[in-house]
Amino acid sequence: MFKVTQSHPAIKTGMSAHLVHDNLPHADDPSVSILIASMNNADAFGHPLRYVRLIETHISWILLTGDYAYKIKKPVDFGFLDFSTLDKRRHYCEEELRLNRRFAPQIYLGLVEIRGCETEPRIDGEGEVIEYAVKMREFPQQALLSNHAGRQDLTPQIIDAIADAVSEIHARGARCADDADYGDAAQAAHWSEENLTHIASAIATQYLPNSYFRLRRWYRENAQLLAAIDARKRGGFVRECHGDLHLGNMAMLDGEVTFFDCIEFNPELRWIDTISEAAFVAMDLHARGYPAYCWRFLNRYFERSGDYQAVDLLRYYFVYRALVRAKVEALRVEQQNHGDDGYLEQIAPAVDYIDLASQWADSHRAGLVVMHGLSASGKSTVAAQLVEALGAIQIRSDVERKRLFDLDANDDSASAPDQGIYTPQATDATYRRLGELTAAIVDAEFTVIVDATLLEESRRLALLELDSARPCSRIIVDCQVPQEELRRRIVARTNDPSEATLEVLDRQLRRAEPIGQRERDIATVVTIGAGGLDADMIERIRELLAS
Repeated sequence: MFKVTQSHPAIKTGMSAHLVHDNLPHADDPSVSILIASMNNADAFGHPLRYVRLIETHISWILLTGDYAYKIKKPVDFGFLDFSTLDKRRHYCEEELRLNRRFAPQIYLGLVEIRGCETEPRIDGEGEVIEYAVKMREFPQQALLSNHAGRQDLTPQIIDAIADAVSEIHARGARCADDADYGDAAQAAHWSEENLTHIASAIATQYLPNSYFRLRRWYRENAQLLAAIDARKRGGFVRECHGDLHLGNMAMLDGEVTFFDCIEFNPELRWIDTISEAAFVAMDLHARGYPAYCWRFLNRYFERSGDYQAVDLLRYYFVYRALVRAKVEALRVEQQNHGDDGYLEQIAPAVDYIDLASQWADSHRAGLVVMHGLSASGKSTVAAQLVEALGAIQIRSDVERKRLFDLDANDDSASAPDQGIYTPQATDATYRRLGELTAAIVDAEFTVIVDATLLEESRRLALLELDSARPCSRIIVDCQVPQEELRRRIVARTNDPSEATLEVLDRQLRRAEPIGQRERDIATVVTIGAGGLDADMIERIRELLAS
């Protein structure tokens, strides 16, 4: 009979597969369709098999055969998903192929018909069509990024690759029509309330954590964010996305991060604000025990997309995504109907997601860190380390300057000092942009790290004295490195957004202004030497931001 396994590229809406049979399934097992139990031989598939393994989720059966996987949709109707008729299952199989080929055409091979009868089914055989399946190319389960996470072998390079891929699919995603009923405030409010309602119906009231009730209050107190959601839609940020983008739906194939298994069954869950999708990835990283990588991903995503406007809704959608997963875990317990034995243990995953949502809802991270130092003094390296250690968003003058001129971060502008993108006017525009982004991030109650040389006191003061609706701690991180080391680093640089040369360094040395008393009255100065950050420095900065 089948070997039941626990993961595969066919898992929807966080419904990640779990072991559903302690023993091998039989046709008389009520949790396994007779059709599925009958597909346990090569005759059913029409090609040689290395094995037949079954994965069962709430909405699908997936049969693994070694070279190919066959995904069959269950005849279920959950309201937000309706596979209740054969025609609907065929339609959504076709949609699954169409939509996922945007990301992984090498995986999604085609639609197959299952003919015959439930006890003797044949793929593309003779007789009446009794079911449809999506045929996929099977790949090693160890390639799943969820399994990478479980093995503790996610790397900074993988996180950066995820962020680059997400920003790319969002950049090319189709924009939602203004008159379409997707991605607006009404939809956001509906799905948020739907999460809370399903959680409360699935978990007995006496077992709901206090954080659940705090979240209900938080939604009421933050209703003003709904206006921002509608503004985002008018701005073109509701696009046809993946919809279910977590590590279980990503794999490392041929050295590249590959997405698959997007939402096909409900366009409302696919046509969404891009920050909702990015928040899902971030939440999943955090929930899996990678809070530093959560922030690394977010920072890279914002830098690549330039969509810092979305920071205002980051917390809202992080909470939403955590509650989606809490709902799924809660519904799993409800469907399993195990009674009271071990109930607290059964609902623990749902409670963990609720607590994570509450943690983010209650977080107030407003803070301002201003980097200061000559080119090659390590500002960007230190800032990137602080992003992960503190949970912050870094904005880089080198990147934003090039964005103003429609250049990618690593493009060579071929501009001489005081020319091209480095004219005084361009520099003024760059710092105005940094000021706007700084204010927006602080007002959204997150910590911002401004990564620029900031050699002139007036430039630093313009940031430190920035008007903001949110009071916050202010820190200057002063990077001090000997000139000889600066020159060595500049010569050795490759593939860096900075275009500083030795000539530029000499000009900076002549123009640099020391940190003055007025600045010290506003901000605390933390000096970092050539050795870079250490744990004590990070802890001091964390304490200063919390004060």
